[in-house]
Amino acid sequence: MKSRSFIRSSFISSPNIKVPKNCCCSSITCKRFSSSNQHSRNSRANPLTLDRHSVYNRYEEVVKYARDEPDKFWAQMAREKVTWHKPFSVVNESDFKKDGRVRWFGDGQLNVSENCLDRHDRDSVALIWEKDEPRQHQHVTYGELLDLTCQVAHTLLQLGVSKGDRVVIYLPTCPIAIATMLACARIGAIHCVVFAGFSASALAQRINDAGAKLVVTADRSPRGGKMIELKKIVDEAVKMSGCVEKVLVWQRLGKKDLKGIDVDLEKEVGNQSKEMEAPSMNAEDPLFMLYTSGSTGKPKGLVHTSGGYLAYVAWTHEMVFNWTKGDVFACVADIGWITGHSYLAYGALANGITTVLFESTPLYPDPGRYWEMVERLGVNQLYAAPTAIRSLLKKGDSYPHQYDLSSLRTLGSVGEPINTEAWLWYNEHVGHNRCTVVDTWWQTETGGIMISPRPSAPEAEIIPTMAMRPLPGVEVVLIDPLTKEELPKGVATDGDMCITRPWPSMARTIWKDHNRYVDTYLTKEHGYYLTGDEAHQTEENYYRITGRMDDVINISGHRLGTSEVEDAIDQHPQVSESAVVSIPHSIKGEAIVAFVTLKDNCSIEETQLETEINAVIKKEIASFAQPENIHFVSNLPRTRSGKIMRRILKKVITTGASEDLGDISTLADPSAVQTVVDTVNKKKKNDLHK
Repeated sequence: MKSRSFIRSSFISSPNIKVPKNCCCSSITCKRFSSSNQHSRNSRANPLTLDRHSVYNRYEEVVKYARDEPDKFWAQMAREKVTWHKPFSVVNESDFKKDGRVRWFGDGQLNVSENCLDRHDRDSVALIWEKDEPRQHQHVTYGELLDLTCQVAHTLLQLGVSKGDRVVIYLPTCPIAIATMLACARIGAIHCVVFAGFSASALAQRINDAGAKLVVTADRSPRGGKMIELKKIVDEAVKMSGCVEKVLVWQRLGKKDLKGIDVDLEKEVGNQSKEMEAPSMNAEDPLFMLYTSGSTGKPKGLVHTSGGYLAYVAWTHEMVFNWTKGDVFACVADIGWITGHSYLAYGALANGITTVLFESTPLYPDPGRYWEMVERLGVNQLYAAPTAIRSLLKKGDSYPHQYDLSSLRTLGSVGEPINTEAWLWYNEHVGHNRCTVVDTWWQTETGGIMISPRPSAPEAEIIPTMAMRPLPGVEVVLIDPLTKEELPKGVATDGDMCITRPWPSMARTIWKDHNRYVDTYLTKEHGYYLTGDEAHQTEENYYRITGRMDDVINISGHRLGTSEVEDAIDQHPQVSESAVVSIPHSIKGEAIVAFVTLKDNCSIEETQLETEINAVIKKEIASFAQPENIHFVSNLPRTRSGKIMRRILKKVITTGASEDLGDISTLADPSAVQTVVDTVNKKKKNDLHK
């Protein structure tokens, strides 16, 4: 940051493998577990608390407690994790079946900002801002972040923002962005973070839907060595909206281009008091909105509220990642996504640990960026997307081996199902087979992690590529997609995944369209939350996500999840990543088409690769799962959060055109679409001449 008035600078193998893990503190030399029998006797003598040590070592008791006494369980969790101004007397007033209402701790009062800042040691490091420029970072203490948050909150009030108003934040992952989120929380404004890289049209769409009166942005932002002209994008978006009254601009790179409704952020914030009382907010007051894009229709503005959300993300952050005081936690997601909200910001800060803000990309300036950062900052937990892991795997094994990664204890995966090769590479070459690998399943709609290998007993197995265990209090069932009947537990089966009971962090509604929320997420037959994902259930009631429900392919009566086929393709040693879609077939009903990116050093001809990939699929699944066509592409169209846009691939394969593709505002690289179009058309042309 340009001004030192804000923060001080300080530069300083097989899918069937079952992997046993270390104890809950992930320390081989942990004396607390030198006598497991003695520890068990002591645990049984103590009352059941919901801190990580109790949950890890009395896991089955906690699961049973949450299932048998859900209100008591959630109330205890919320009391242990949140400082309340006014204690709640009512726990859960949700009703999926009647009106889709979700309401938790409804008469309780708190302040989210206070929970994330005021109650922690002022001198402890809250944020480490890992800048886009290599080997440059800044420390921000809890005291400094509190001061900055109060100054921003005063600025918002001065600009006419009040409780319930919407504030759009269009900033990179940086301390001022976190302070602005917390400032909104402090005064009761509803923040809406938009990924800093969306087009002006996509930004305007979100501004207008939210009815935002203020936008907070920066002049420019470096990302991956490139410069993004944020202010220009905002200017264009504001012209398309009629609700924005002020634009608060951080002069990140000193580009003075303020005009009209623009306000200099540093000048205004620097004049404000660093003190502000934290007023009481109701547990059900909206905290933020976050937009997701669907295959059709406008993006959905999902609304998350304060008390239940904060309690759940703080608790799950502790349970899944097993941090200890003094740890450095690196969630490398952008703040524009729910992962950045829940585990980079709110969950980590509510727990008072040090969280890393990663502004750059995993390949800049080279594929060693993550690993150099881990060594330099002493990162203990790394939470990354399978997309990033696969992109690094593609570059070879040498990069992670150049750095000391011994500080790592937990490796997380988030965003989509992780394939076997990526899981094993992550575990072996990054974790050196000694870290706990947690493949987590959750959604923007769920607010927090729902299924993960941990928490569980310290010696409990972890199965590669499986999220495995619903967290205590999360009740999962599979529904037969045809009969809509609930499938039995304890039986290996596949179905549409639902959650039977409400949980505190789930989105309450879609902004200004609750009917759409009910129609999209709640089943009419059972009154369950419909995740939209298909899953495989094992006899032990472990779960593996196999793909979106609309990504299930039916080939001659055989139902296959796209990820199942992709996982087989990815086992070929020259494959970096794959995406599978279906096309209509006159005999089979549906047929498979695969899109494959290759590792950089691949020299095998495509015809030979097709033969080898089909052989892998036949071996791992069956011959009926072999694709009708395999297209080798240099890049796949994906959202900025890393998810492959399979609906675009499906549209291209059926039309051969790049037009009429619906909402593509979330694409990270629009040119990838044309690459796919050219590849498909070239292959069609070649096939005609054969």
